[in-house]
Amino acid sequence: MPGTDDAAVRELVAQTLDEDRAALVADWVRQQLDDPGASEGERDLRREATELVEALRAALGRTVPIGRIVEQDPAVRDALTSLSERRARAGAEPSATAMAILALKRTMLGAIERHTADSALRYRAALLVNELLDSAGVLSFAVYSTGRERIIREQNSQMLELSTPVVQLWRHVLAVPLIGTLDSARTQVVMTSLLEAIQANQARVAIIDITGVPTVDTAVAQHLLQTVSAVRLMGAECVISGIRPSIAQTITQLGIDLSHILTRGSLADALATALQMLEHGSRPGAVTG
Repeated sequence: MPGTDDAAVRELVAQTLDEDRAALVADWVRQQLDDPGASEGERDLRREATELVEALRAALGRTVPIGRIVEQDPAVRDALTSLSERRARAGAEPSATAMAILALKRTMLGAIERHTADSALRYRAALLVNELLDSAGVLSFAVYSTGRERIIREQNSQMLELSTPVVQLWRHVLAVPLIGTLDSARTQVVMTSLLEAIQANQARVAIIDITGVPTVDTAVAQHLLQTVSAVRLMGAECVISGIRPSIAQTITQLGIDLSHILTRGSLADALATALQMLEHGSRPGAVTG
């Protein structure tokens, strides 16, 4: 914007941020606490407000153009990133982040009016503040969106891990009770958790129970085969339990060959088989169905 980046205007805004720092921070915090969507406490709000106001003050004392301060100034960028990420972690609505930036804009414009009676200077200062904080708002929203997406991915991963626990049924015997659909992402979680548990517990038999898996198609069967192969590479044998009549019929109709894998109808039968394998010192592949 022409005329918004001259020295007099920058000096006025910088002076306002410097001399009215405490009042600016207090007013900004108050406006956010009055917002029903606020998700942070007063202490956190005051800290992030202080960090951002001080960073903006320092940036205005340099020669970076107003439109590039948010992009190029590390302190300003870090302060805005922290502000947005904290709101994302707290589960705040996207509008709460936008309203925080708008609240700061109102606070700064009000302080500038108190610092000068020159209407032309106030107008140019308002243009500068708008340009600066509009850029801040864009960055804050982008960081918020990225942060929420990362949190959702992490929560999804944690839910997958919780839904596929590895339990120790007996000494050297582990089990993974599967419930729900078995897709590629979940197969990877199952495989990783099971292999790590085999190593940690020196397990010799791993039972994969599919009683809670509603259907078994070609993709699910392929995922099971991959897991069995990985378990055997770890030096353990794998038993699949929970083969119901409907699943057995489906596997046969699909032409899926599970003849080289030990299967049992129930988890109890699988555990009994595992104990027999341990008692007789069977090695992978030594016991057949």
